[in-house]
Amino acid sequence: MRRVVVPEVGVIDSIAERSRPVRPAPLGLSEKARWYLPVAVFVDMAGIGVAVGLVFHASRQPHPLLCAYAAAAAWLCVQATRHRYAVRSLGESRAARPVLYDWLILLGVLAVARTLLGENSEPFLALLALTPGLLLTAACRKLTYRHLLGSRREAHAVRQVLVIGEPSAADHVVGHLAARTDHEYVVVGVVPVGLANLECGAPVAARLASVPPAKPSGDSRSVLDAIREHGADLVLVAPGPRMAGERLRRLSWALHDAGVPLAVLPGLTDVSVRRVELTSAAGLTLLHVSPPVRRGPQVGLKAAMDRAGAALGLLLLSPLFGVIAAAIRLGSKGPVFYRQIRHGLDCAPFTMWKFRTMVTDADVKKADLSTVNENDGLMFKMRRDPRVTPVGRILRRCSLDELPQLFNVLMGDMSLVGPRPPLPEEVAHYDEVALRRLSVKPGLTGLWQISGRSDLSWDETLALDLRYVDNWTFTSDVDVMARTLRAVVDGRGAY
Repeated sequence: MRRVVVPEVGVIDSIAERSRPVRPAPLGLSEKARWYLPVAVFVDMAGIGVAVGLVFHASRQPHPLLCAYAAAAAWLCVQATRHRYAVRSLGESRAARPVLYDWLILLGVLAVARTLLGENSEPFLALLALTPGLLLTAACRKLTYRHLLGSRREAHAVRQVLVIGEPSAADHVVGHLAARTDHEYVVVGVVPVGLANLECGAPVAARLASVPPAKPSGDSRSVLDAIREHGADLVLVAPGPRMAGERLRRLSWALHDAGVPLAVLPGLTDVSVRRVELTSAAGLTLLHVSPPVRRGPQVGLKAAMDRAGAALGLLLLSPLFGVIAAAIRLGSKGPVFYRQIRHGLDCAPFTMWKFRTMVTDADVKKADLSTVNENDGLMFKMRRDPRVTPVGRILRRCSLDELPQLFNVLMGDMSLVGPRPPLPEEVAHYDEVALRRLSVKPGLTGLWQISGRSDLSWDETLALDLRYVDNWTFTSDVDVMARTLRAVVDGRGAY
């Protein structure tokens, strides 16, 4: 006789619960503006096709119209193959590096096609014709990114997240997500593990026991009910001693069977994705984090760009230096330049140069103004500092007072991009974390310059500097310099 094994009631309930799909609220990525995709496709097609057609026609190359169609079609195929038109990717990046990589792939594809078809157009003309497409695609990406960022500040085009974890870990996650608006996650509820209270103020959607329940469906039923009630479309788990291993594995089964995506927080903050690699060993998922770039070709390229950029800048700006020097001398008594000891790479002191923007006895008067310091940390900042001269106020507003630091860059004490060089009295109060900002050369501009400058708190300034120190790349320097011009024109935080 054939035996029939009847599963326990708890197992049947678990299977039924997992098989019933959860239908998250129709929010999130579908709220992205509908014009993103058609505009991206049109810009890509026109940027390559029109430019190739015009250049080939003007230079009397054979088959200009056919070449234009072929180049545009190849560019669209490269973008589609790289998933640039997926809803998940549209508007999510303003970086020029991915566009450049795609463009280089296009060059390779067209070079192979040119060889196979025996096409004999001039390579220089082809390169010239394809360059507008690169620039227009990069500009379009930046436009959609800025529009999406503005939408998310108003809570549009976001994903509604249910956070699961021990209360302290959940508080940490919710606080980080709430502090910034340049991401797609909005916390709609928290499922604490254990009986401790939450301090973040987020709604408690459910609560899991400190120890795994006896029935496999115990956790999953509570979590799935919370997802339905709050309309969450993503579950974010902050693992800990009470939510890890087999318990987390079973919860992931239930979520995936119900059609709910799951994200697991690794516990790292401000680590660039390019430094992270996933591997596995003995069934364990391992997260490898590459060390920051401190040597190699990129560092040599940065040094070359610093020296060349500083020399070129001094040469081109020499007439402006003369005008500023004359204005300073006519505006107040004292020298044109102001010299100050600052700390640079590995805490080494150096003399930093600036155009003088204050009265000559400004350092003596600083002690009298210590009680009205508007910065909450080690730096001294005043929005209306009485020591600043009228000419100095204009120079600071336009960031022209920093230009003599090009001499420091040329001498190798500073870089074009990096953290701001601190004063000796500030470094004297640095802890181990703050000292890490001195593991790279200080810069003439940096993340602080394009993120608010003097309007930033000390903690915000330190966080930006550490993010730069840990995640630096040569392309990130190029991006910062491109964004610095807009920050200087805007003038926000310059005083």
